[in-house]
Amino acid sequence: MTDTKALFRPFSLGSLELSNRIVMAPMTRSKSPGGIPGEPVVEYYRRRAANAVGLIITEGTTVDRPGASFDPAIPNFHNPDSLTGWRKVVDAVHAEGGKIAPQLWHVGLARRPGTGPHPDAASDSPSGVLPNGKQIGEPMTAEDITDTISAFAKAAKAAAEIGFDAIELHGAHGYLLDQFFWDGTNKRDDRFGGGLIERTTIVQEIVRAVRAEIPADLPLILRFSQWKQQDYNARLAQTPDELEAFLAPLSDAGVDIFHASTRRFWIPEFEGSDLNLAGWTKKLSGKPAITVGSVGLNSDFLGAFMGENSQASSIDSLIERLENDEFDLVAVGRALISDPEWAAKVRDGRLDELSDFDAEKLKELV
Repeated sequence: MTDTKALFRPFSLGSLELSNRIVMAPMTRSKSPGGIPGEPVVEYYRRRAANAVGLIITEGTTVDRPGASFDPAIPNFHNPDSLTGWRKVVDAVHAEGGKIAPQLWHVGLARRPGTGPHPDAASDSPSGVLPNGKQIGEPMTAEDITDTISAFAKAAKAAAEIGFDAIELHGAHGYLLDQFFWDGTNKRDDRFGGGLIERTTIVQEIVRAVRAEIPADLPLILRFSQWKQQDYNARLAQTPDELEAFLAPLSDAGVDIFHASTRRFWIPEFEGSDLNLAGWTKKLSGKPAITVGSVGLNSDFLGAFMGENSQASSIDSLIERLENDEFDLVAVGRALISDPEWAAKVRDGRLDELSDFDAEKLKELV
């Protein structure tokens, strides 16, 4: 029988105390009409907390910029009614003994003009260009950038006041913050553009602004990725040295935990080592790292959005890596969509009861 004890060791950082290492990964569900998380969303997260998930990271919830969202059913984190809904989510999760963090999000140029809750708004982006060089919009002005930094800080302040246990910034997958990181979409010639380190400037400033608005011991998580939804083969860092250079200013600015997003957690990040992206991130930054990518399933998530199912798979190699302290926390996505009891079943040794992922489950909140 697989020994899963490593997944159920406590973890603590600042004010965050977790009973285990399992994290619910942020997954867009688009089940919040008008941007307001209602009772189905409350129950969705409560059920996972009641079944041994250590930390829940919510689906992306958008900051207060008109072009931040591409779907009116994605929750936001600024409307008073939305914040009331999020408070109900927090209270329900806490009542079950769980912990929860919001993922603060701006989709950037991933939003097509004319979509979202403010269809007349412009789509924010560093340079208004697609990775192929096609100009489809205007670059953000200095005023736009200042307002965006303030929007993240305002959302973080609200999260702390509501009682969230940590905060995550979405800096991955080709959305706005990642569009600044990536040379394919950031062609700016001011201080927000340039080389790899210079392209982290806006996120450094967001991190500092957020830190100024939240308690010093409230952990701040940054999710980042090499791959982009616009280019699955894209890479911010080609070598460990480049990755270290990328992480250092973000860590210095105040990131406490790095959430290193990959499509398959078992893939080595650089030649000559079996370490994955989270493993390298922890080694180079000295900060705790979250791994993610097809945990408990045999295929990555991209097919799920095309109606493809995935079979449950062994977590032996995941546990071995965790036992070796390659990373600190393990984010589970689709497996927790299909089966809210996934973590409890793993804890109790009921691995033979783990469910396959059924893409039909994306249509509802189970």
